[in-house]
Amino acid sequence: MEIVISNLSDKPIYEQVASQIRAAIMAGDLHAGDQLPSIRSLAADLRISAITTKRSYADLERQGFIVAVPGKGSFVAGDNLELLREERLRQVEASLAKAVEDARVAGLTPAELHEMLDLEMEDAQ
Repeated sequence: MEIVISNLSDKPIYEQVASQIRAAIMAGDLHAGDQLPSIRSLAADLRISAITTKRSYADLERQGFIVAVPGKGSFVAGDNLELLREERLRQVEASLAKAVEDARVAGLTPAELHEMLDLEMEDAQ
């Protein structure tokens, strides 16, 4: 698992860490039961505060992506299939909202946008 921290990002560091771990889980790079690096280990690797890493892990745990086992560490949650689906749906909705806004600015009609979406769906199959 590779995490890249950007000082130029407008997102706080803890959010960058959490979103990249969440993305790795959603992409299937991390599987149910996989152990995450310890808070101190990840903090040292990223050269950030352990408090920042702890906040990232706490957010992921609150969202249901990981579970913390006292004395053993943090693991990818095993029952997160529905959670992953919901997260993917949110991402699709956000992408569609951006596409609708871009279409509006470009002067496309709803029918033209639907046609474009249909073509994209056909190409993806």
